[in-house]
Amino acid sequence: MKGLSRALPIAVLMMGALLSSQVLAQPTGLWNTEGHQGQVEISNCADKLCGDLVWLAEPLDVEGQPKLDRHNPDETLRSRPVQGLRILWDMQPTGDGRTWKDGRVYDPESGKTYQGKITLEEPDVLKLRGFVGAPLFGRTSTWTRVQEEESVQ
Repeated sequence: MKGLSRALPIAVLMMGALLSSQVLAQPTGLWNTEGHQGQVEISNCADKLCGDLVWLAEPLDVEGQPKLDRHNPDETLRSRPVQGLRILWDMQPTGDGRTWKDGRVYDPESGKTYQGKITLEEPDVLKLRGFVGAPLFGRTSTWTRVQEEESVQ
C-alpha cells in the first residue's frame, strides 16, 4: 500500500504534464507553408483564428515588381500585393484543443476561396485542409512551425 501511495502522486504529475503540453500547443505563430514557399502568421482574431501571408520566397514577378493578387475574382482587389494578404480567417475551435474548422482559405495562385480546417498534428506540425462542400473533396497541406533561427521576416 505504501508503494501505491508514492506512485499515485507521480502518476498524477505525469498526467498533468501530458495534459498541459497538449493545452499549451497552439497554432498561433509563424508557419512555413508546404515547400517553404511562404510564411503565414496565424493569430487570434476575436475567438477565431486568422492567418496572413507575411513572407514569400519569391515576392517579385518576372518584371521585378511585387506579385499582385491578379487572380482575385474581385477586379478591384487585383492590384493588392500578395505578400501581406489575409489567406485564412474564421477558423473556429472544435473544443478538442487540436482542430479549428468552419473557416476560409484563400489561394492567391488561383484566386479561389475554399472552406478550411486546421489540425495541429504536433506542436510544430499543422495540417491545413482546403475543400469545397465536404472535406473529402479537398487537399491537405502540411505546414511546419518556423524556428527562431530560420525566421526571415
